[in-house]
Amino acid sequence: MNRILPLIASFLLMTTTVSAQDYGQAATVRIWDNATAPHSNGITDPEEEQEPYRIAKVSSAVLYLYPADTTRTPNTGLGVVICPGGGYARLAIDHEGFMMAQWLASNGISAGVLKYRMPNGHPEVPLEDAEQALRIMRGEVPGAECCPCRKVGVMGFSAGGHLAAYVSTLGAVRPDFSLLFYPVITAHPGHQGSFTNLMGRENRSEENDAYYSLENRVTEQTPPALLLHSDDDRTVPPVSSTRYYNALKEHGVKASLHIFPTGGHGWGFHDDFRYQKAWQWAVLDWLESLDL
Repeated sequence: MNRILPLIASFLLMTTTVSAQDYGQAATVRIWDNATAPHSNGITDPEEEQEPYRIAKVSSAVLYLYPADTTRTPNTGLGVVICPGGGYARLAIDHEGFMMAQWLASNGISAGVLKYRMPNGHPEVPLEDAEQALRIMRGEVPGAECCPCRKVGVMGFSAGGHLAAYVSTLGAVRPDFSLLFYPVITAHPGHQGSFTNLMGRENRSEENDAYYSLENRVTEQTPPALLLHSDDDRTVPPVSSTRYYNALKEHGVKASLHIFPTGGHGWGFHDDFRYQKAWQWAVLDWLESLDL
């Protein structure tokens, strides 16, 4: 009952407007803040943009909407919730957010960039933000009328990739597919800062690390996944992607894995990434192969 009341309150408070933060979106859905969400992350300091498009101390969840451009390409009817990376401490909302959304929209895929709340040691917080974003994009909750979708997936980068896999494996609401770019999946070896920020330093343990290492949470109900990584990624070793891929295949889940020779970590939509055209083709081709 305690969880239901905040959900009802958030529905009543939710608004769709043009945001003061203009990222080229068609509309903005203010999902909830710590006072109206099912759980709080405990952050009371103001949100910080420490450098352009790097947002920290996020305590209010917002969804920025980009409808499919039907004048340029046929509308696929697909939608994607995008989870930018940032180590669960901040969000790289440009090249892992709105630039991706604009590219998806130009290819007939509606997109919603999720500014999710930082966990700050409360792992349930970003998960419930992602679940609610999926409800919105699916039309189960008002707000995304500009982006009608018949199927909705999730796209995530680095720690945002962990969130995308998190909602795919442990979410009460799960996407129809996932697109995972250099995702944080496994704790050992893995990006320790992401796991510490997710759980809180005092809650790091062998048992909790294994629980949130999402290759251990895959089942037959986990949605299909496309994984993209670089072989020379030293921030998030590609073993995160290979372990998740192997777990998916062990459970009979459709999956595809691309490991590029170079590129390091965090390339997102950067034009200087040598394999930009390759990953773009891989994403569109794989989505077509799903026959959703």
